[in-house]
Amino acid sequence: MAEKTTTTAKLSNEELLKKEKILKVCIYGIITGCLITLAAGIYLSITKGKFNALLVTPFSLAVFPALIANSLKEIRKEKKARNI
Repeated sequence: MAEKTTTTAKLSNEELLKKEKILKVCIYGIITGCLITLAAGIYLSITKGKFNALLVTPFSLAVFPALIANSLKEIRKEKKARNI
């Protein structure tokens, strides 16, 4: 059975740098999306005068940048070990 996850030690230098860049973009994208959704939820709640479900969504998605940051931390440790 093939291994689905690739450890950072098995990646080449180029793959490691590419994966780091992709994870950074993912973190910033999710945070930006959460902020936009939160702003839209606040706006809709104020204009309609009642609670809007969009206010809950950013808080439920806030876990993902933390999980991605753990992977990013592993990549940075590997970069430091390789002196990249």
